[in-house]
Amino acid sequence: MTAEMREVRLAEVPTLGSLYAQALGRMAQTVMTTRQPTTLPAVRYAVDDVAADRDQLAEYQHLLGEPGTDVLPAGYVHVLAFPVAVAVMARADFPLPLLGMVHLANDVEQRAPLRLGDRLAVRAWAEDLRLHRAGTQVDLVTEVDRDGETVWRGVSTYLAKGRTVAGAAAAEPGERDVPALPPVAGQWRLRPDVGRRYAAVSGDRNPIHTSALGAKLFGFPRAIAHGMYTAARALATVGVARGDAFRWTVEFGKPVLLPGTVTFGLGARATGGHDYAGWDARSGKRYLTGAVTPL
Repeated sequence: MTAEMREVRLAEVPTLGSLYAQALGRMAQTVMTTRQPTTLPAVRYAVDDVAADRDQLAEYQHLLGEPGTDVLPAGYVHVLAFPVAVAVMARADFPLPLLGMVHLANDVEQRAPLRLGDRLAVRAWAEDLRLHRAGTQVDLVTEVDRDGETVWRGVSTYLAKGRTVAGAAAAEPGERDVPALPPVAGQWRLRPDVGRRYAAVSGDRNPIHTSALGAKLFGFPRAIAHGMYTAARALATVGVARGDAFRWTVEFGKPVLLPGTVTFGLGARATGGHDYAGWDARSGKRYLTGAVTPL
């Protein structure tokens, strides 16, 4: 976040449906213009007085396997704050198309527990536009404050495949080392309606997750699971061992086609915390890899 960034205060958290509709309209306009933005908007969106909904929280906890307490799971905080970040990507001066973006990774810091009834302030902005071997990637940063203190911070990395932006920084250097798979802890058998069920509790009704037709428009043979569903389910599996303050990271690989089966592995780290991964038992290809470590 830079000092030159202008803060725009929103009256309320926007709905994802309205933002996706806005993005569709923007796609139609893009076809008719040759001049495209080459820099990120120097804007930070902010919303005050955000609170969890009791029924939505309970449904989220039930779906993801989180305990039914008044503590907000870190993945649920992402659900609360995510539309503010999407609003940044839906702007006309955002240089990449919102629809069709590939979610590459998440890096979340949960610095203290948040609870039902807390009044929260959310802000989000985009940074670090950079090239990728398959297109251009960008980070969306979201922070959640309680009583003036940042308690939750998430960085979500997205890729616009096949898009090159003149203002983007150079691509990252070569491939990183791939960690070994942790011991198998079980299998997730994901039903065809998992995308629709997660959409109902998160508000994220992106058609690639909720319908075969919508997924095919973006090159998938059938609907795919939300990345944040699989990441949040992994976090729930770690359970109370994660503690009150932790860092939760995930990198996404192959998308999970629905219905589908994910082999899930979980292992303790020698330095503290846990590594996890989900993969296809037949091909060995990874769906997600990550870690939960104490702060």
